[in-house]
Amino acid sequence: MRRRLLLAAACLLPLAGCAGYRSGNASLYPPDIHTVYVPMFESDSFRRNLGEQLTEAVVKQIELDTPYKVVSTPDADSVLTGRILGDTKRVVVEDINDQPRDTEVNIVVQVSWTDRKGNLVSGRNLPIPPSVVQLSQSGELIPEYGQSGATAEATAIKKLAKRIVELMETPW
Repeated sequence: MRRRLLLAAACLLPLAGCAGYRSGNASLYPPDIHTVYVPMFESDSFRRNLGEQLTEAVVKQIELDTPYKVVSTPDADSVLTGRILGDTKRVVVEDINDQPRDTEVNIVVQVSWTDRKGNLVSGRNLPIPPSVVQLSQSGELIPEYGQSGATAEATAIKKLAKRIVELMETPW
């Protein structure tokens, strides 16, 4: 009986020092946030449905990569808002007839993540205030590969959604 007690104590002793640690992807996110409300991203762009597409991509990415539940009410633990500041298309390579062979689509967005009280949630430690975080992401359009403006835009939106959700992680 005494041996079993000593064996159990020996097994549990190393775990006693880890009582304050979390494991898995939950350790990357603030523990007091459980739900996120993502209102439709506003858009200063003249392209139709760009804000809706980015909002949908961000919601899917939050559900996929984080322990948070996205809810449809502003009464959530936190609110992730964003605004598309602009989008551009730039020809990178032309052929001898001035036809674009490689075009870059770029989207610029401003995001802010606040808690229920309106205070900024501390995600990554950034050298600038989180309320003015601007992200830019590009997608490439190469007609020879069967790509179109829509596929380049979708690629940029998907990459941008991933970067936005990565900002929600806490620093190590």
